[in-house]
Amino acid sequence: MAASITYTEQELISLLKQKSKQGFDYLYENYSAALFSIISRIISDEQTAQDVLQEVFVKVWKGIDKYDSAKGRLYTWMLNLARNTSIDKLRSKGEIMKGKIQNDEATVYDNSNLKTEQEINTIGLRDTVAGLEPQYQVIVELAYFKGFTLDEISKTIDVPLGTVKTRMRKAITMLRTHYKN
Repeated sequence: MAASITYTEQELISLLKQKSKQGFDYLYENYSAALFSIISRIISDEQTAQDVLQEVFVKVWKGIDKYDSAKGRLYTWMLNLARNTSIDKLRSKGEIMKGKIQNDEATVYDNSNLKTEQEINTIGLRDTVAGLEPQYQVIVELAYFKGFTLDEISKTIDVPLGTVKTRMRKAITMLRTHYKN
């Protein structure tokens, strides 16, 4: 059995820029689970989520020269690619209107598959949102955890857009108040 090779972030970026198969294999082996976790939180259909994961890795492969280490870590850049690609897929296929929203609270609140870096970014936020009244909670979850626009939220939960905007403002005010204390 071969010894496990590890690369620093800079070494990995260098390998990817050289279009190294070993670098790409390492990237996939070490990051695919975390990226798939993010994607599957946005896209409930497993096959579509797998397709998006593949699309994200193609974007990383082809667009590694666009990555700027001064703006953040490689991992963060890939997470943003995964999130944005997932949202784009939902919008392009009309997946939102096909009932792809997962109402299973265990799925919404299960952070067990996320890496520590992701958990740090949301420490306490999900619990705080869970403490909101349901009418505010659903809007915040759809907007911030699922990436829905206010118009998409309005159509999804069948509430007028003006009401969604008002509830979003109220929810943000409540969250700000909570974090100021």
